[in-house]
Amino acid sequence: MTSTSVPRGAYQHLRSEEDMAMLLDRYDNFLFDCDGVLWSGTESLPGVASVLEKLRARGKRILFVTNNASKSRRLLIERIQQAGIHAEIDEVFSSAYASALYLKHVLQLPPDRKVYVVGMAGLEEELHAVGISYLGGTDPADCAPLQGLDFSPLHADGAIDPTVGAVLCGIDTALSYPKLAKAFRYITRPGATGTVKAGELGGGCHFVCTNEDVTFPTKEGLFPGAGSVWAGLRDSSRRDPIVVGKPNQPMIDTIFASSDFEKSRTIMVGDRLNTDILFGQRGGIDTMLVLTGVSQLEDVAAPDAPAVPTYVLAGLGSLDAVA
Repeated sequence: MTSTSVPRGAYQHLRSEEDMAMLLDRYDNFLFDCDGVLWSGTESLPGVASVLEKLRARGKRILFVTNNASKSRRLLIERIQQAGIHAEIDEVFSSAYASALYLKHVLQLPPDRKVYVVGMAGLEEELHAVGISYLGGTDPADCAPLQGLDFSPLHADGAIDPTVGAVLCGIDTALSYPKLAKAFRYITRPGATGTVKAGELGGGCHFVCTNEDVTFPTKEGLFPGAGSVWAGLRDSSRRDPIVVGKPNQPMIDTIFASSDFEKSRTIMVGDRLNTDILFGQRGGIDTMLVLTGVSQLEDVAAPDAPAVPTYVLAGLGSLDAVA
C-alpha cells in the first residue's frame, strides 16, 4: 500500500483487495457516518448492507455517528433498517441525542428550566427522552410566518417564556421569523451569558447547536443544513454557540465515555473532510473518506483542506469483495 502526498498530509487510497483486507484486520471498531456513506438521499448505496453484515460476522463493533438532527434515534433506526441494515438503538449517536445529553449532564440544565427549540421533531423527541421540557420547535404557532413588519405578536403576553434556560438549534425545514426572533431574544436578554440558575426567571441562557454542517446532502444535491440555520443567530446576537456534533469535542467525548473502544483499533468512516474526518482526527482515531458523498479527491488535495484522511475508498460497498 502506497501513500499519496498532498499539501496538508498524506493518505492511502485503497484500491486492491489486499489493501482492503489489511484494513479489516487492523480495526475492531467502525464508526460510520450515515448520509453519503450508507445512503444518499432516500436511496441506499450499493453493497453497504452486505458489508455491514459481514463486519458483524467478523466480530467488529459498529456505531452510526451522524450529524442528522432532523430525526431521533428511534427514527434513525427505522431509516437504517429500511436500508437493509441491522442496528440497535445504543449503536446510534446522532447530534440530536448528543445535544440532549450535553444539556442534561454537562451543562446540567436545572429541571425547572426549559429549552427553546429551533429545529424539528427529532430534537424534541430526544429532549423528552432525557426529561427536558421544551417549547418552539414544531409548535404550529411558532412555525407560522410573521405578517409583514408587525412585530406586536413577539411582544404579546406569553410570547417569551422566562423559564427558558437554553436555545437549541438544529436543521429546521419549517424555519420561521418568529422562531429566530424568539431565539434571539432569549440569548440576548439581560444576563443571558451568565449562569443558568434553578428557580430563576430570565437570566442565563445557553446557546447550543447540534452541528455546523452548512449543507445537507440529498439525492437532488446539496441544500442548506443546520449550520446555515443558526449562523444568522450567531451573527445577530454576536454570541458563539456551543456546537455539539461532529467535528466537535462533545460528540467524541460522549462516544468514548459510553464505550470501551480502544482508539488504536477504531476508525471513523465518513464523506466530509470538515466534519467526519476532522472529527476522527480530533478524537485521536484513524479515518477513512468514502467518495460517495460531499468531499472528493480534489478536496483532499486542496491547500486549505480542513483535514486529510488516513485512507480513501471509492465507497463502503467496495469492501464487499473482501469482507
